[in-house]
Amino acid sequence: MHPDHTSQLAGLNRISGQVNGIKKMIEDRRYCVDILTQLKAVKAAVHRVEQDILKQHMQHCIVKAVASENEVEIQNKIDELMQLLSKRI
Repeated sequence: MHPDHTSQLAGLNRISGQVNGIKKMIEDRRYCVDILTQLKAVKAAVHRVEQDILKQHMQHCIVKAVASENEVEIQNKIDELMQLLSKRI
């Protein structure tokens, strides 16, 4: 069973609102720097959600694999984590 990520929905809804606000800024032909500032805020908010979900993955899925003592499952989770981290660097 996968961990519950419903606590992230509030943050994702806020991000959705921010993106809609940026679209409106573009439609209203707002100043470039103001739009870029809002884009940076969205990027930071998405990063926070990503960090929280990654933390839950490590605390739940990886710990569960290690507790199973199944070498194949442990190696699969390590490989999966390395793939995730390599995409973030």
